[in-house]
Amino acid sequence: MSNLKAPVVILNFKTYLESSGENALELAKALESASAESGITMVAAPQAIDIYKIKEETGIPVLSQHIDAVSPGGHTGSNLFESFVESGIDGSLLNHSEKRMTLADIAAVTKMLEDEKLISCICTNNVETSVAAATLSPTYVAVEPPELIGTGIPVSKADPEVVSGSVDKVKAIDKNVSVLCGAGISTGEDMAAAIELGAEGVLLASGIIKAESPKDALLDLVSKI
Repeated sequence: MSNLKAPVVILNFKTYLESSGENALELAKALESASAESGITMVAAPQAIDIYKIKEETGIPVLSQHIDAVSPGGHTGSNLFESFVESGIDGSLLNHSEKRMTLADIAAVTKMLEDEKLISCICTNNVETSVAAATLSPTYVAVEPPELIGTGIPVSKADPEVVSGSVDKVKAIDKNVSVLCGAGISTGEDMAAAIELGAEGVLLASGIIKAESPKDALLDLVSKI
């Protein structure tokens, strides 16, 4: 799968109760409905256990939240790439600040995804790590300073240079890699600011998941672009 049509909204379901089990399916359906209504590409990144059900009952792209760099065999508790492929994933997040990976493992899983023509979204925390990620030629680099995650303070306002700097440096390494903006994104103004800084979409979580109406929050998110 090539890059999704920009701008892209990736919703990381994390492990909130509001985005687990049956709630995960309802949230995915809200994403699908908001995407259809707005014409904006919206992507779900649910827990591994909810992926198959969401793929069966919706038509939206689905990413796993993490994949372990292991081969089939004795790796109890690991997330096996082949199993995710069978469940229908369209790609995966990698190296989220809540699930860090070694550079060797990021490279290995990015290659696995590339070989299957699936989306790879490597999460980074600053310009320097964005540069390192870009050398692996993933589909996306999603820059999000961890200190802003879940704060409601958008990186596009608190630290705009980390977004614009990542865009400039990443594109200089590989013009085909798209940069996403994460951390603190929740409103239409936040997303518009991220796009202005050169990002081709956003990676977000609690601002939508915890909203009274996730669908309305998603429509507000894309209302100014």
